Amino acid sequence: MEQAITEQNKQENFLQKLMGITVGPVPILIYIPIAIIILAAASAKRLPIDMIGGFACIMVLGFLFGDIGGKIPVLRNIGGPAILSLFIPSAMIGMEVMNPEMNKAITAIMKTSNFLYFYIACLVAGSLLGMNRRVLIQGFLRMFVPLAVGTVAAVASGMAAGLLFGYDLKHTFFFIIIPIMGGGIGEGVLPTSIAYAEILGKSQAEMIAQLVPAALIGNVVAIVSAGVLKRIGEKFPRFSGNGLLVRSGDDAELLKSQNEIASKPLDLPLMGAGMLIACSFFIAGGLLAPYTGIPGPILMILIGAMFKITNLMPARMEQGAYQMYRFIATNLTFPLMVGLGALYMPWNKLVEAFTFSYFIICSVTVLAMIASGWVVGALMNMYQVETALVNACHSGLGGTGDVAILSAAERMEMMPFAQISTRIGGACMVVSAVFLLRALT
Repeated sequence: MEQAITEQNKQENFLQKLMGITVGPVPILIYIPIAIIILAAASAKRLPIDMIGGFACIMVLGFLFGDIGGKIPVLRNIGGPAILSLFIPSAMIGMEVMNPEMNKAITAIMKTSNFLYFYIACLVAGSLLGMNRRVLIQGFLRMFVPLAVGTVAAVASGMAAGLLFGYDLKHTFFFIIIPIMGGGIGEGVLPTSIAYAEILGKSQAEMIAQLVPAALIGNVVAIVSAGVLKRIGEKFPRFSGNGLLVRSGDDAELLKSQNEIASKPLDLPLMGAGMLIACSFFIAGGLLAPYTGIPGPILMILIGAMFKITNLMPARMEQGAYQMYRFIATNLTFPLMVGLGALYMPWNKLVEAFTFSYFIICSVTVLAMIASGWVVGALMNMYQVETALVNACHSGLGGTGDVAILSAAERMEMMPFAQISTRIGGACMVVSAVFLLRALT
């Protein structure tokens, strides 16, 4: 009898351990049957070619690739989840190993249902409205000089490197430098690709394929550089503020205020309001686009920043937009990247893009940004490690890149300043590039 009870306890413990293993947020014992059902439906040509089938495909693949990328040593520290979620689906399509029905379902959710634009709207609106206004204004004022000098240095160095390797200056600026400093995939590459496609009369897929490699390489270089900055700070403490930016030491209160909106309890009705606000910002951008000559997604960024700076949006609505953004970013970023990799990143063009000269141009651009931040920080009574680190975030893959960069430097408390560098700095680069490209075309 005791032996039977012991065996039963062992089985229960084994099941509990198995349930503790997850693929993304899903226990593996639930994930495997779900994956089998989706694959079986696709094989039998019974997979819904709509939002249901599309979401099922990108989520089951996104959770898997994101989880694997987050567990592989070294790769997990350089944006592995995003890299695998983008590149593996692209390779699967290029090598013709993805089930055609799954590809149709992914096409339906990404193109027919416009999930891509919905994601962009929620991400941009929520990330801007979710920032503490005081942090946004004061942080931007503090970071303006290092970011401005760093941007000029990065553009000049990147274009010089491109010229050295025989690249056209226009191509180097618009298709290598801009995606590196544009604020990531969702907030930078995607709206930029829409604008470029409209201005140049080409497909968005072609634009994304040319923009994404530079953004990915720039992010990797920034993460590795953050690890080096951490070691410098440990070896030479006089250069490090251990998370504080200005030597006066009053950053602590500023950083504390940023956590107010993030610490508020989840409010489901407000999330619905946040979704409506995000959609309305996107629609407003499209409505004004014909009268301004500026593409709708870019106007959406400007509208969001205007509402935040002028404090026109009620605080509860900002909270709703922020919580909706957090939900979308947490659950649907890697699934979205699966869709991008499958539909917007031709495998052959990606392979062609990764050359030695291309890598050097991307690296020089990022390192010039970081080095200039160090120099300006020393001149402005700021901690050099932290100033260089925030400049490095200007080369990150949006919020995911900021997390990876700050994690490598063990300075997650600097996220508000990283967000300023990524979001506002990235938006400025994207808007400037679109205006300039339109003027030159």
